[in-house]
Amino acid sequence: MAARTNLKRRAFFVDEQAVRRARKVLGVESDAEAIRLSVERVAEMEDFWRFMRRSRKKLERGSVETP
Repeated sequence: MAARTNLKRRAFFVDEQAVRRARKVLGVESDAEAIRLSVERVAEMEDFWRFMRRSRKKLERGSVETP
């Protein structure tokens, strides 16, 4: 995960239940930490799926060995 050097104070309205669930799932103590981790993971997953869409149908059949 990238180092968090640029933190900026923001004001948002968020669903408390969603933040509570995120805290529990991520295993963090504070709401702020849960929100930061959640946003970071969403960005990482979006990058991953963009890569997957761009690389679709680029591998030839049989080019990856199965265990």
